[in-house]
Amino acid sequence: MGTIDSDLYRDILEFAHDTPSWFQDLMEVWTELGLLLFAVLFVAAWWRARRGDPRALAVAVLAPLGTAVAYVASELIKSGIDEERPCRAVAGALPALIDCPVYGDWSFPSNHSTIGAAAAVGLALAWPKIGWLTVPMAILMAFSRVFVGVHYPHDVAAGLLLGTLVAFLVVGLCARQGARVTVAMRGSGNGLVRWFAGPGNGGSEAGAAYASGRGAHRR
Repeated sequence: MGTIDSDLYRDILEFAHDTPSWFQDLMEVWTELGLLLFAVLFVAAWWRARRGDPRALAVAVLAPLGTAVAYVASELIKSGIDEERPCRAVAGALPALIDCPVYGDWSFPSNHSTIGAAAAVGLALAWPKIGWLTVPMAILMAFSRVFVGVHYPHDVAAGLLLGTLVAFLVVGLCARQGARVTVAMRGSGNGLVRWFAGPGNGGSEAGAAYASGRGAHRR
């Protein structure tokens, strides 16, 4: 591992040990609590989009899907690179604030950072006004993984990049088809399906007009 990255890891961990115990506890909790808050925001974004146009609902549903795809991609990369955790590999570093993950739970890239970035970007695409909240949440989650001592800085940087790219790809590739599926769901005879898709802007007629307009535009 590069000397600069290892030195930065040591510096951040030394800073972490110098902070008050309440702040250390807060960072330890945030590294997991952030995932729960993103899940709550996914539900809020879906509920809000139920009364929007079909593409709005499609993007809201694709946000957690893109996050799941990003997590799988991160795990696949981890299994191929096998980078040891810095809490075991960096000589002269202070102890991590939390237990070092077991051997075989590799370091690169950071799953938390990947998930956080994918969730933040997906939610910002579905609900632009909360981008100011979700992006800092993801960055703070990434930093917390170095702060508590279980990731190198480059692990979290790669995770943020991977999550961002996957979120944009999933939404970009699937939003149009997702909008068509939403229109079909809003016209379904199944009440539960219609409830999930929501009434949209003025109900199924508006949804059908939207789909027709998209089709005309493509022609």
